[in-house]
Amino acid sequence: MLEPPFDAAAVARRALPLLDLTDLGDTCTPSRVDALCREARASGVAAICVWPQFVSQGARALAGSGVRVATVINFPGGGEDVERAVEDTEEAIADGADEIDLVLPYRAFQRGDREAARAMVEAVRDVCRKPCLKVILETGTLADPATIAAASRLALEAGADFIKTSTGKSPVSATPEAAEAMLGVIRGLPEGRRAGLKVSGGLRRVADAAAYLALADRAMGPDWAGPATLRLGASSLLGELRAALGAEA
Repeated sequence: MLEPPFDAAAVARRALPLLDLTDLGDTCTPSRVDALCREARASGVAAICVWPQFVSQGARALAGSGVRVATVINFPGGGEDVERAVEDTEEAIADGADEIDLVLPYRAFQRGDREAARAMVEAVRDVCRKPCLKVILETGTLADPATIAAASRLALEAGADFIKTSTGKSPVSATPEAAEAMLGVIRGLPEGRRAGLKVSGGLRRVADAAAYLALADRAMGPDWAGPATLRLGASSLLGELRAALGAEA
């Protein structure tokens, strides 16, 4: 990761609108979701990401704010029950979800059953007519950049709007090497086909955000990164970004 010197305030200004504030803890409660929504409104982040049972609460709290509501499907295990994933997605959309973060059946992908992985993404894509579909690859488990690139291509071919590094529940979450492999696939998409990257898990310092922004700038050009193309799943980063902006004032 980048270390100072870098312009922490400038990084914070760029990173704050890209944040997906997340609470996927086992002890999440309605009061914690209320607090998350208040922080999201006050900070002007891109989205919140919560368990499916809290989607309707988040949608009510954030109505008219411009902050989107995301939830997770097939999470965190990345199983192969397509019917269940579709049903859960339909329910989340009915509750007001703007974005669906679907875990790829990455173990099926690892063992060579790529059609099982593709079938899951395509089936959920079919019911995500309006919501944004992010597909979580669990790159810390896939590990090898070539495997990560292959999973990225499959997810995008099956209809993903974003590819996302991690659930945040595995021993290894986001890494620059994984993000670079994923950006390489996005860069190689046919002209007119746009897709985004969500970096999730392990981002805690302004230097972490700076490193991923710099990587995106190198790979995609300095004007590429924005809420429609790059997200940072990093609730723990919010305080650091606020502090960097406060130091500038």
